[in-house]
Amino acid sequence: MQAKDSNPPDGGYGWVVVVSAFMVMGLTVAVLKTFGLFFVEIQQHFDELASTTSWITSVTIAIFHLGAPVASSLCVQYTHRTVVITGGLLAFSGMALGFFGLNMVWMYATTGFLQGLGISFSWTPAISIVSHYFSKKRALANAIASAGECAFAFMFGPFFQWLISQYGWEGSLLIIGGIQLNICVCGVLMRPLASSCLPEPSHCETETPPGNGASSRDKEDKPPITHKTFNWMLVRRTEFVLYAIFGILAAMSFFVPPLFLVPLSYSLGIDESWTASLLSILAIVDFGGRLLCGWYANLHVTNTIHLLAMTITLISTSLMLLPLANNYLSLAIFTGFYGFFFGTTVAIHITVLADVVGMPEFDSALGLFMLIRSTGGFVGPPLAGLIVDMAGDYRAGFYMAGATLVLSAGFLIILDRLQQRKKRGSKIRTKPEKSTLPYPSLHILKHQ
Repeated sequence: MQAKDSNPPDGGYGWVVVVSAFMVMGLTVAVLKTFGLFFVEIQQHFDELASTTSWITSVTIAIFHLGAPVASSLCVQYTHRTVVITGGLLAFSGMALGFFGLNMVWMYATTGFLQGLGISFSWTPAISIVSHYFSKKRALANAIASAGECAFAFMFGPFFQWLISQYGWEGSLLIIGGIQLNICVCGVLMRPLASSCLPEPSHCETETPPGNGASSRDKEDKPPITHKTFNWMLVRRTEFVLYAIFGILAAMSFFVPPLFLVPLSYSLGIDESWTASLLSILAIVDFGGRLLCGWYANLHVTNTIHLLAMTITLISTSLMLLPLANNYLSLAIFTGFYGFFFGTTVAIHITVLADVVGMPEFDSALGLFMLIRSTGGFVGPPLAGLIVDMAGDYRAGFYMAGATLVLSAGFLIILDRLQQRKKRGSKIRTKPEKSTLPYPSLHILKHQ
C-alpha cells in the first residue's frame, strides 16, 4: 500500500492510529501489569519458590526494554505496521505456548521471553507512529494512546480472576493469547506515512512520464536516494544524554510506590479489602491525569519540558507526603495525588523526547531511551528494598523515590538551559548584518 503524505495530518486518519495505539497499550502493558494474578497459581502448580516464579515477570520486563532498540531499528528499515503485526504474533505465541506449562524453564521461554519480545515489538512502534502522525496535537494524541494502559488494567483485573476461576491458569493464558491477536488488527490499521517508510522509488517518489525534458531535469536535481538506518550515535548528543539520565532516575522511582503501597497499608492496620481499592484509585486517577495533561499540553500554553519538570516536582512532593498518612483516608488521598501526577508525566515524556531529538531521529531515540531507562527500573526496586530493610520502615522507600525524582528534575532544568542557550546562539548567527552606509543607494553603488 502506498504511504500517505509525509506531512503530519494532525487529525483525520491519525485518530484511527491513536485508537489502534490505545488498544495496543492495553493488550501489552496492561497484560504485563496484571500478570501478577497468575503468580500464586503458577507457583503452586510447579511447587517452586516465589523468587523462582517471579523470574517469569522479570524476564518479560527485561526483554520488553532490551527489545526496544531492535523494534525501533526494524521500524526504520521496514514499517511500523509490519513490526506491530509481528509483535502481536509473538505475544500470542508466548501465551499460547505457555498453555502447555511443561516446566519453569518453558515458562521463562514462552510467557517470559516471547511475551516480552511481543510487547516490545508492539508497544514501541505503536507509540512511535502516533508521534509521526501528529505535530501540534502530539501531546494530546500520546496521552490518549497511553491511557489505554490504565483503562485495560482496570478491566483486566476482575476479568483475569474470572478466567482463572473458570478455565484455570493454563486455559486463561490461551484465551488471553487469542485476545492479544487483536494487536495484529491494530497493526494493519497503522497506515505508514511517507516520512516513516523505506525511501525507495516505488514508495516515496512519484513517477515522471518518459520523454519529458522538465521531468528529466527534475530527476537530475533530486538528491540521491539513501536508506534510513538506526542512529546509535545519538548517545553522543548532549541533549539526548541529559534526557536519558533523567529517564534512568525517574524509572528508579516509578517502580517503587506500587511495590510498597500495599505493605505500607498493611503496616498501618488497614483491612485487605480497603487496601485493594487503593490500586483501583491509582488506576482511575492515572487515567484522568494522562488525558487532562495531554489536553493542557495541546493548548501550547506551557513549554512541554517545563510542564514535565513541574509534574516531576509534584510527584516527588506527593511521595514525600505519602508516608505521613496514618489511616486509610489520608493514604487514599496521597495515593490519588501520586497517581494523578504520575499520569501527567507519562502523558508527555514521549512528546518531550520527540522535541529534544526531532522527528527524523525519533524512532532511534525511542529505542535507545527505553534501553537506557531500563537500568533505572532494574536498580530502583532492589535499592529501595535495601533502604527499607536498613530503616525497618516502608516509608523509607517512598522518601528514596521522592528524592530521586527531585534529582531527575535537575537534569531537565539543565537540558532546558542548554536548549535555550543554543536557540539564542542560533538567533545571533542568523541575524542579518546591518549596512554601515547611511543610504541604500550608496550601498548598491558600492557593489557596482
